[in-house]
Amino acid sequence: MILSLRDLTVEAAGRALVDRLTVEVATGSVVGLVGPNGSGKSTALRCVYRALRPTSGAVLLDGTDLTSLKPRESARSIAALTQESSTELDFTVEELVALGRTPHAPGNRPLTARERELCRRAMDRLDVAHLADRGVLTLSGGERQRVLVARALVQEPRLLVLDEPTNHLDVRHQVGLLSFLRGSGPTVLTALHDLNLAAQVCDRIAVLDAGRLVACGTPADVLAPELVRKVFGVEASVVPHPRTGIPQLLYDLAPAPTDAPSRAGARS
Repeated sequence: MILSLRDLTVEAAGRALVDRLTVEVATGSVVGLVGPNGSGKSTALRCVYRALRPTSGAVLLDGTDLTSLKPRESARSIAALTQESSTELDFTVEELVALGRTPHAPGNRPLTARERELCRRAMDRLDVAHLADRGVLTLSGGERQRVLVARALVQEPRLLVLDEPTNHLDVRHQVGLLSFLRGSGPTVLTALHDLNLAAQVCDRIAVLDAGRLVACGTPADVLAPELVRKVFGVEASVVPHPRTGIPQLLYDLAPAPTDAPSRAGARS
């Protein structure tokens, strides 16, 4: 599935949260939105999974305007993991994962044998099968995050929209999830804070600042010290990963102001 954001604009209280954003995500590719807090990443994603209607512009799925699709129809193609994903009901892990089949299941019919196997495989992939009978409210944040990703996979989407999917995950599960996304099959649009993780998993990176697209390209093309300094306000050195050659950032601590008092003076 090809996802196209065309001149997407979202305004609130007289301010453009997203300003004429144009990004295309090719079939089967992984594109990451990166940028400082408040740059418009989550707002853009909300337009894609229909939690928010853009002020102007369009979201296209294989050339079809998203607004022309019925909600159930788009839910069969798009699965989303949001930053606010939560549940107040103590479903078991197995029950919550099975809810991913809701867009495909009329009424309350029981899962088919194929769907039960689909749920089992998704839980295995996300390392939560051993939690199947646990109540979701008893899980840690990282465990719950993996359960929600499993639910999204059970939906069998052609497009995965993930807002900070590595939140709460330990390093092993961060790497495991992002490695899985590289070969999962669906087209993926994700927002990430960690530029090094974005470089590892994304085919292309779109950099947003104050709602506008300031750069878009491969990690090697985009992740330059000058851009990192301008957009994120930090100094960074870019070095190739010793095994993969993928660019990685080494951040420098901001230098102390030249007019700062000396340590000796501070003690006097």
